[in-house]
Amino acid sequence: MFLLDAGVWAAVVDPRDRFHSSAKSIVLELDHDLGALDLTLYEIANVVGIKMGLPDQARDMAQLVVDSCRDRLLALDVSLLHSACLCAGENDLTAYDAAYVAAARRYGWTLVSADIADLVSKGLAVTPDAAVYP
Repeated sequence: MFLLDAGVWAAVVDPRDRFHSSAKSIVLELDHDLGALDLTLYEIANVVGIKMGLPDQARDMAQLVVDSCRDRLLALDVSLLHSACLCAGENDLTAYDAAYVAAARRYGWTLVSADIADLVSKGLAVTPDAAVYP
């Protein structure tokens, strides 16, 4: 079970992203159960819709997240927020990154992220390449 952060979903639509190929494989080709956080939809809107200037693709990607994750699109709750705050303090992370880590830990899922500096280098996530080619 892979919990994908927004960077992985965004890499699917950006052919210049170093993880484009492996992210696309995870999301569109491989037979894996996928999960996401509800905040992923906002992050996709921000990165793909606003920063990349592709609002239609942001809408389509958000729909793909909903369709791919179904009942594994997790809403942030008070308990998860508390765990995320503790994780953020322990690992010098933003609350957003820590929410992904906390959710992955809660459910025993593998966190897949394109965030090398904050998540992968600290052993909190694997890259899309590592998820595709373990």
